[in-house]
Amino acid sequence: MNALAELTPSMFDRIRHDLVGLKMPRALEALDQIVRRLERAEISALEAIDILLSEELTLRENSRIKTALRMGRLATIKTLAGFDFSFQPSLDRDRILTLAQLGFVARHEVVHFLGPPGTGKSHLATALGVEAVKAGRSVYFCTLADLLGQLARAEREGRLHERIRFFARAGLLIVDEIGYLPVVPGGGNLFFQLVAARYERGAMILTSNRGFAEWDDVFGDPVVATALLDRLLHHAVVVQIEGSSYRLRQHAELMPEHVRSKAIITPPTSTLATRRRGRPPKNDHAHPGP
Repeated sequence: MNALAELTPSMFDRIRHDLVGLKMPRALEALDQIVRRLERAEISALEAIDILLSEELTLRENSRIKTALRMGRLATIKTLAGFDFSFQPSLDRDRILTLAQLGFVARHEVVHFLGPPGTGKSHLATALGVEAVKAGRSVYFCTLADLLGQLARAEREGRLHERIRFFARAGLLIVDEIGYLPVVPGGGNLFFQLVAARYERGAMILTSNRGFAEWDDVFGDPVVATALLDRLLHHAVVVQIEGSSYRLRQHAELMPEHVRSKAIITPPTSTLATRRRGRPPKNDHAHPGP
């Protein structure tokens, strides 16, 4: 018997009514076209059900991703497909694609992107954040200046522990632009409290135009800088980008020579990440990658 033989007008109306009650707008929108395909015997009844559910699921997944991106403050969407690896030959494409598999998130590791301004650090950090959102991970993106501003305000209002818990909840916290702007007084201590709260509990991505050896200057306190690096380099992936600014590539000839020249970022040294008492001897330093 034809699959549509029993699909009376009243039954069709009931299906539409049920789809409205189940809040399945995309399935409702696609219903007429699917029924026409059934009438032409282009698909079977089971295929029709599969298409109907797939359409609705796709809509809901896209809505979830859009909401998660907005909540994670990933307003400017960057993707790995949109990154020009040919412009930055110092980058290992396969290594970045391995990071996109998000094993570092599951292992609660810290990924450091180091390099001069304009070399793609923020793009890569954002793209990995987008991949994490698509995979169902909670993500939050902010600059270091914004992060410290929020923590400083919370401290003044007696809400510091509450705010640190907020930042500690995300499965992946992305902190952009470390070293670009002066750190507010006491900012190093505030950042350390957050890093300590996330240590071995949540993954992070950090971008900086300053080498680790310069973090004393960035945070204005060598003790705090060493304590930060002690945790941030314990389970770490360090990606150093050595190249020219992608944003200025079309106007390079107009820039002064000292600006055009490639800035070399000082790589991490083992003396900056001193082992804490009680730490197991294995994984005692930053490993080069996944």
